[in-house]
Amino acid sequence: MAFDCAVHLMPLIYLILATMVVSLVLMQINQRVASPVLSIVDRWLRWLVFSVGTAQLVREFELIDRPFWALALAFFLLWFLGETLYNWLAITAHSLSPLPLFPRYVVNKSGEEWPVQPRLLKIREWLRAQGFRQTQALKAEIGGGIFLRVSVYQDARATVRLQVTFIPQSNAAISICYGVTSITEDGSRYLTDNLYIPFGGFYPENWFVERAPWRRSLPRLLARHRARLAAAGATAVPNPTDPLADLNTVQHELDQLNTELGFLHPHAERDDLGKFTQEGRYRVWKEIWMLNYLGRSARYE
Repeated sequence: MAFDCAVHLMPLIYLILATMVVSLVLMQINQRVASPVLSIVDRWLRWLVFSVGTAQLVREFELIDRPFWALALAFFLLWFLGETLYNWLAITAHSLSPLPLFPRYVVNKSGEEWPVQPRLLKIREWLRAQGFRQTQALKAEIGGGIFLRVSVYQDARATVRLQVTFIPQSNAAISICYGVTSITEDGSRYLTDNLYIPFGGFYPENWFVERAPWRRSLPRLLARHRARLAAAGATAVPNPTDPLADLNTVQHELDQLNTELGFLHPHAERDDLGKFTQEGRYRVWKEIWMLNYLGRSARYE
């Protein structure tokens, strides 16, 4: 009987081992390409390996006399609680740290505005072929001498402004994200991006933001942005504002708005209470979960 039970469990063990191997392979690949999509898949695989694998070990050593599905569900929830605690501590640490939430951008004069990597250089060549021209290269320090580098492009009519952001990773890889912006005749701002950095805050009423971290293709993101404008019947007008001035003005506006609406503490109180209010921490926590596991930005009423 014991032999029959062991034979019955072998496929599950092989499946767990295979999932672990796939997760390790994805992790190695992602150290080079820094893809948020691969990160999402890898997180789910690790979560499943932990819950199913730990349940299998507990049953194998007869530590708990409960059905396998109940054990797997319990460890699934345990992972959720553990990662929730980790994220909450990270949010608190960031709230109390001197790192800026809305860093100030300056002109990048170092000549390193575009990383020299084949997969990234192809994107620049595609932009040129589509009639986009670079208007400015910017950077912003996010702490510890680490910079976000941004290249800003515009189409020939200056009605579509594309912000290409290079995000450094801890393993020296570089992740690339895009933000496409258009200003319409009535002064509304349409923004379509694939940033996977959690925000969780509020946008001005005349902003129409769509965040799609799963959409990593620049041509598809641009097509989606133009489709949104067409669906709304909105007419984009040339953006006369200097990209640097526009970006820093937007940063200041978001900081002020989110302070007024209770997402952030007033500046005078941040040294003692941190940047985020209690509601702000919850919104950031929710945004982290949505982005990390569903690749979607959280929606609020």
